[in-house]
Amino acid sequence: MEKHVQQYVDDFMAQIVAKNPGEKEFHQAVHEVVESLAEYILQNPVLQKMKVLERIAEPERVVMFRVPWLNDKGEIEINKGYRIEMNSAIGPYKGGIRFHSSVNLSILKFLAFEQTFKNSLTTLPMGGGKGGSDFNPKGKSDAEVMRFCQAFMVELWRHIGPETDVPAGDIGVGGREIGYLYGMYRKLARENTGVLTGKGMTYGGSLIRPEATGFGAVYFLRQMLETAGMEIEGKVIAISGFGNVAWGVATKATELGAKVVTISGPDGYIYDPAGLDKEKIAYMLELRASNNDVVAPYADRFAGSTFFAGRKPWERKVDIAMPCATQNELDGEDAEQLIANGVKVVAEVSNMGCRPEAIDAFIAAKIPYGPGKAVNAGGVATSGLEMSQNSMKYNWTAEEVDARLHHIMSSIHHACLEYGTEEGYINYMKGAHIARFMKVAKSMVEQGVL
Repeated sequence: MEKHVQQYVDDFMAQIVAKNPGEKEFHQAVHEVVESLAEYILQNPVLQKMKVLERIAEPERVVMFRVPWLNDKGEIEINKGYRIEMNSAIGPYKGGIRFHSSVNLSILKFLAFEQTFKNSLTTLPMGGGKGGSDFNPKGKSDAEVMRFCQAFMVELWRHIGPETDVPAGDIGVGGREIGYLYGMYRKLARENTGVLTGKGMTYGGSLIRPEATGFGAVYFLRQMLETAGMEIEGKVIAISGFGNVAWGVATKATELGAKVVTISGPDGYIYDPAGLDKEKIAYMLELRASNNDVVAPYADRFAGSTFFAGRKPWERKVDIAMPCATQNELDGEDAEQLIANGVKVVAEVSNMGCRPEAIDAFIAAKIPYGPGKAVNAGGVATSGLEMSQNSMKYNWTAEEVDARLHHIMSSIHHACLEYGTEEGYINYMKGAHIARFMKVAKSMVEQGVL
């Protein structure tokens, strides 16, 4: 990086850190974007004059509130609730709600910042937002989860709406939670609208929504492989996680002829050299539904598989690596191990799943690396398709939704190629950053200083 470009990055980040002290996850997300866009912005004086990136890095609105609720013992518990309304230049705020003990302002701002760009890549009219609470549904009864969701929505409902802010699910917020949240919103607002996505099919949900992030990731991966002159059939894939995203990836990759040989959890990872099949993939849902957050029982259930406690799946020799769990799950050491073992493609499905040093290592080694902001956009894209169906008061078939998902992921891949093609290499990171930024930036410039 040239000296004047590095100076721009350093000065920009100094401002961000000063304004947002202690928010390391947010700092990391902004730094990653600024580094990839700095040279491009310096070549476009209008973007500098209008301070587009500075405005994008500052949330339009941050809502914080307390959530008091009663547990099954009749005791009062108090949690924090958040909604980050990051950017609405191209459409209503759109992004998930996360319930997990790790939730804090920094993590949600990082996720909302990323969501703004991810949504712009989908070609759908959606802005960026994120929300959640430090409430952890693990170990809670259904009644406790319901009471918490209802208490959470009692405050949140006044800040959201089908044309204003449309939340979805995220970690800790699945179909059950969305149902409780939507029910309370409907009661308070006295309306049936598409204010939440990820809804059940009986009250406005969309077909293939649970699997959409994983399916879309595999569609993007297949295009990466085809661009590099390879096919997905016969490829050996390592994935992390064992939730909805990992399940969707495993399902579609297996259907297309690939062999998925790992899953993982907080306790370690499973290596299954025979590869996952329909029965094993179905068992992933059982593991998740148990709420124990472990994968070790898989090895007891299926002969030939091995559980490796406290380790990560990136030590295996595979053709493709697909992080599907959480942020920063693949570090520089993991990347070097994958490269040494001959990995051909890395497709990041989790949000910011690879640490910066890992990304640098893949790009330096000319390994095609698909960033999460592009690869995992299928989930929010299908959320957008659910919004469209709700607006029409009509449901598309699974085939219609899947066809639209195919088209969206193809459009995202094309945009990455347009802005990321270099001599002898497709820099998907650069391509994704510029493509998604330009849509938001152009919209903000055209609308003036707001």
